Amino acid sequence: MFKKYLVLASKKDKAGMNIITHLLQFKKNPLVNAMADIGFDIGLVEEEIIQTENLDMQKIIKYDFIIFASKHQSEKSKKTLSVHAPGNWRSSQYGGEARKACSSSALFSKFIFQKLNETAKKFSLSEYDITMEATHHGPLINKPCLFIEIGSTESEWSDKRAAFVIAKTISEAVSSFKEDSYKEIAVAIGGPHYCPNFNKIQLSSNIAISHVIANYSAPITEEIIQEAISKTFEEVDFAVLDWKGLGQAEQRDELIKVLDSNYIAWKKTSDIVKED
Repeated sequence: MFKKYLVLASKKDKAGMNIITHLLQFKKNPLVNAMADIGFDIGLVEEEIIQTENLDMQKIIKYDFIIFASKHQSEKSKKTLSVHAPGNWRSSQYGGEARKACSSSALFSKFIFQKLNETAKKFSLSEYDITMEATHHGPLINKPCLFIEIGSTESEWSDKRAAFVIAKTISEAVSSFKEDSYKEIAVAIGGPHYCPNFNKIQLSSNIAISHVIANYSAPITEEIIQEAISKTFEEVDFAVLDWKGLGQAEQRDELIKVLDSNYIAWKKTSDIVKED
């Protein structure tokens, strides 16, 4: 499915550089790696990676999948390790283009999210919340990609344990990921930015989620939904809805009309079977 991965970080990003420093220990000998079927390379850029113009597209096009290693910032300063797809459902205030998203692999996103939870638990990083985030910010590139981040203050960005866990997660995800045709593919709609209900589904069900459209992106139009579906690397089976996280009944009704009129199947998060 994916064989050549590129892990990118900005030299201006403390968390990104922290992750890259730890990732170097998992990088195979170049002579050995050249003969391997699957592996990753490391790239650094001078400026922020959320801005498309800061990236070398001629380099990016040579890879099958791009992993952006980055910091995460939030007003609540929560300790987080997070995964999300890049893109903008509304404005392009933070890089990329308005109403455009990058290609996202639901299967790889699920796999690396599960691996991140497993690795954080193994190394007792219990003070961090492991979470998906809704699709937000740039850059906009024409390759499947995702962000994996440390949040949310300078203290966490410099945390060697957190960076080690993410670096090990990346290394193991790249080396062991395989396509699973038995997984159901979904885009997720509704709920808050850190999407707790979708976290449970991604972690403990047969469903793999690509893009997440949080409720703050409302009104959630046909254009937004079709962009999420078209920018999912795999064929989408249905949309999964955080029913209680979709506002008032009128807003839910409008969304269902859009889905039904476009023949897009949907399920509520409460209807999804989760594994113990």
